[in-house]
Amino acid sequence: MSEELEMSQPFYSLPWIEGFAINLVIAIVILIAGWWVSSFAGRTVRKAAQRSARIDPTIVPIAQSVVEWTIRIFVIIAVLARFGVQTASIIAVLGAAGLAVGLALQNTLQNIAAGVMLLVLRPLRAGEFVSIPGKGDGTVNEIGLFLTRFVQIDGVHFSLPNSAVWGSAIINYSRNETRRLEIEVGVRYDDDIDLALQTLQSLLDEHEGVLKDPAPITVVTAYKENHVTITMRCWIETSQFWDVRFYLYKTAVQRLQEVGLRHPIPVREVQTITDQSKAA
Repeated sequence: MSEELEMSQPFYSLPWIEGFAINLVIAIVILIAGWWVSSFAGRTVRKAAQRSARIDPTIVPIAQSVVEWTIRIFVIIAVLARFGVQTASIIAVLGAAGLAVGLALQNTLQNIAAGVMLLVLRPLRAGEFVSIPGKGDGTVNEIGLFLTRFVQIDGVHFSLPNSAVWGSAIINYSRNETRRLEIEVGVRYDDDIDLALQTLQSLLDEHEGVLKDPAPITVVTAYKENHVTITMRCWIETSQFWDVRFYLYKTAVQRLQEVGLRHPIPVREVQTITDQSKAA
C-alpha cells in the first residue's frame, strides 16, 4: 500500500528530491561562504604581514596562498560530505592521483622545492636588485610557489621559474649597505699626471656622498696606447650609488679641463715607405 502511495505522488515531491535540493542549497552556501572566508583570511594575513617589520615581504605571497588553499580544501571536503561522499576514500584517491601527477610534473615540483629554498636561505628578497647571469637583471617583485617575478630598470616585467633562479649564480647588488665605485679617467702622456691625481682626489674628498672610511683614493692603474689611466676608487652607500656615479663621471672631465688638462684623443702615426728602385 505504501509503495502505491509513493508511486502516486508527483516526481518533484519525492523525499529524495527534497533532500537532494536541501543539500544542494547548503553545499552552495558552504562553497560560497568558504571561498569568501578563504579570500578574506588570505588578505588579512597579507595585510598583517606587510604591517609587521619582522616578517620578510618575500614570504607574504606564499603565506597568503597557503592560507587560502588550506581553507578551500576543507570547504570542498565539507561540500562533498553533504552529499554522503566518503571523504576518507577521496583522500586516498587524491593521494594516489597526487603521486601520479607528481611524477608527471617533476619540473613543477622542482620549482616549488626551489621556491622553498629561496625563502629559507634568502639569497634574494623582495625589493632587492639582483642579476641572474644569462637570464636577466631586475628588482625582485615577488617569489611565488612556481615563479620569481622581476622588474627591469626600464620598467619591463619578466618572470623566471624558481628552479632557474635557484640553479644559477645570483648577484645581489642591494644586500650590503655600501658598494665600491671605480671610475677610470684618461690623461695624456704629455700632461701633468700629478696635477690630474690631485684634482681628481680633491673631487672625491669634497663630495658628501663619498664615504670617508674606507678613504677614497686616486691612483694610476694602466698605460694605454694614447693615455695614462687614472682610477678614482671610493665607497658609496648603496642607496646613493647611481647618483654619485653619474655625478663623478660628469664632473671629473670638467675639473681636468678647468686646470688645463686635455682629454686624450686617439693618434695614429702613418709612415710611407717609397721604393727607391721604382722612383729611379
